[in-house]
Amino acid sequence: MITEILEKAVAGERLSAADGLKLLESHDLAAIGAAADKVSRRMHPEPYRTYNVDRNINYTNICTAVCHFCAFYRGPKSDEGYVLPREELLQKVQETVAVGGNQILMQGGLHPKFKLDWYEELLTDIKTAFPSVNIHGFSPPELYHFTKVNNLSIEEVLTRLKAAGLGSIPGGGAEILVDRVRDVLTRGKVNSDNWLNVMRVWHKLGGISTSTMMFGHVETLAERMEHLQRIRDLQDETGGFTAFICWTFQPDNTDMSDIPPSGAFEYLKTQAVSRLFLDNIPNIQSSWVTQGLKIGQLAMLFGANDMGSLMIEENVVAEAGTVHFMSLKQIREAIEELGFQPRQRDVFYDLVSEELERKAIEANGQTVGKDLVQLAV
Repeated sequence: MITEILEKAVAGERLSAADGLKLLESHDLAAIGAAADKVSRRMHPEPYRTYNVDRNINYTNICTAVCHFCAFYRGPKSDEGYVLPREELLQKVQETVAVGGNQILMQGGLHPKFKLDWYEELLTDIKTAFPSVNIHGFSPPELYHFTKVNNLSIEEVLTRLKAAGLGSIPGGGAEILVDRVRDVLTRGKVNSDNWLNVMRVWHKLGGISTSTMMFGHVETLAERMEHLQRIRDLQDETGGFTAFICWTFQPDNTDMSDIPPSGAFEYLKTQAVSRLFLDNIPNIQSSWVTQGLKIGQLAMLFGANDMGSLMIEENVVAEAGTVHFMSLKQIREAIEELGFQPRQRDVFYDLVSEELERKAIEANGQTVGKDLVQLAV
């Protein structure tokens, strides 16, 4: 039943949302995975597969939104809320650079009080101290929130942050880009159209970003496909997405802990369908942080061409009880076991210099304590 759809995708023909839905409804994981691998190898004939070295810095956990799937956020009046002191934040960047990192992923909650100049100063401080480090920061929900707190257009917010040193935008906060689903999952957060418009404006300003999907909660398979369709449509319009990353909802320690977690079968199938459907997004990242080493490695045969990041810190997924740790040595070996050369990349998916790659390998040559090197997507 799905053979013709898979043959069409392997041949480079564009799939319809109806085609994608049939694949998601299918249980023929082996055939879907094999087709996704063929497409991945066609799009990436190079003999290597990539990874990144960076750090997830959560500058605050204070958030005015209420996301039932999130175990990380704290309300503005919570005794457990924090804002990282600037000195501590800069120290985290320094530690990242010391182990061969070239990027920080900086995200926080929707803080109710900070004005845009606070964020501009934050970016300027980081770039002044570390001019070569890319700041992959502020998800669309945060950026949309800035427009409300400051009564500014998204164009002005993004223009000012870009001038202050914002290098690229992560795809966080997408969940499922269908408002029915978002209304169930969260309150006080950006809707689907505005999430997409943040990315649209950023791309038109010359910026790049990643796209994501968190699935396996209250969405239907048709809504999962609607999400992929909206991502693909925007990419047709702007071309600004460098990669797509999907992962399964992690229910532990959340208000939705009664939802049974999706397993590896559903993860691998959804990622493979994403590779087949998102024909205009060049890179697919494995999400081993939610799936573990072996499934994360297997994802490289189900459409992914990138192992994601060795990240020196990760807090959000860890708060939901999902804690997978890997050393850089393990990441590189996982790629080598599949017959590829492991290569470190930057946010643009360009290979870093051999000098920087050697520095990272030497600094991370063995498993380091959890307090120093933790791992994430």
